[in-house]
Amino acid sequence: MNETTKRIYKIVVTGGPCAGKSTAMSKIESAFSKMGYTVLFIPETATELITGGVAPWTCGTNAEYQKCQLELQLAKEQVFMQAAQTMQAEKILIVCDRGALDNKAYMCEQDFQRVLSLLRLNEVELRDGYDAVFHLVTAAKGAQAFYTTANNAARKETPEQAAELDDKLISAWTGHPHLRVIDNAVDFEHKIKRLIKEITVFLGEPLPLEIERKFLIEYPDTAWLDSHPQCERVEIIQTYLRADEGEEKRIRQRGANGNFVYFYTHKKTLSGVKRMESEHRISKEEYLRLLMEADTEKRQIRKTRYCLTHDNQYFEIDIYPFWKDKAVVEIELNDENQTVVFPERLRIIKEVTNDPSYKNASLAKIQ
Repeated sequence: MNETTKRIYKIVVTGGPCAGKSTAMSKIESAFSKMGYTVLFIPETATELITGGVAPWTCGTNAEYQKCQLELQLAKEQVFMQAAQTMQAEKILIVCDRGALDNKAYMCEQDFQRVLSLLRLNEVELRDGYDAVFHLVTAAKGAQAFYTTANNAARKETPEQAAELDDKLISAWTGHPHLRVIDNAVDFEHKIKRLIKEITVFLGEPLPLEIERKFLIEYPDTAWLDSHPQCERVEIIQTYLRADEGEEKRIRQRGANGNFVYFYTHKKTLSGVKRMESEHRISKEEYLRLLMEADTEKRQIRKTRYCLTHDNQYFEIDIYPFWKDKAVVEIELNDENQTVVFPERLRIIKEVTNDPSYKNASLAKIQ
């Protein structure tokens, strides 16, 4: 096997109590094995520890327990990644039953930051270390008649507690470049089918298709965004590289508070709102090397992005330093006919999905 063609994807399936994760895991195994993937599952760390006698109420403090859980979670992920790299399969899907940022929902902010400090970790790298995150909404929100904790001895939450925890988990992962929230708007069978479809679209089977809509909005209330519990501010520097006609290559530095991760993206327009896209994380060293291939006819784009989860939809609001009266909001869809429900605080001026003048590549052109 040619190592350059090997792709390893690491995704998180998370959600509130009684969201359907256990069923989802078996469906993922069946669906993606048929597509030629070797599917590896990392079991939920909290359940392993609690059923083994290590729990928030048996450890000295909840923070000490969460530290143990986070250490074990990351160690397991490292082992699975090392194992995947030795396998002969060309397509490997590592599915984490919850990820590192789930811990944040079970701690106050002060304890969370203390745990990060003790383990010498930062939130940006933990969150964005996964290729995609899929959140299944608890049955306590929208399907309360089906809510139960009988299938997991480690779970004790009431429906009210489950709904509150579900919101905290969404907040913890908000800011990830590919977060999808799967709600209970349909029955459970179709909920799981929607999850499979979202993962399929992310993986690019059969082609990596991205359906995206873009809107010009009035300059948003940044104080409201900064205070919103399900909104995360991210600083982005985007550099365009030399590319052939009809293609776009770029590198991106993304993060906050001095902590950054780096990505390489290759896009090719197909038609309308559809385009082929491939993206993968790169090291800081590779990012610095690729800067030497920058397109000198385009300037770097610097922007502040607010990642906002609203009504189980994920909005990306981009604020540019050269605009004082307007901004751009994008939402990625899995269906061209999907209805977009905007927060009332976002005032839409017009849709600019097909207006090339509002693309980052156009904004980067040196006049």
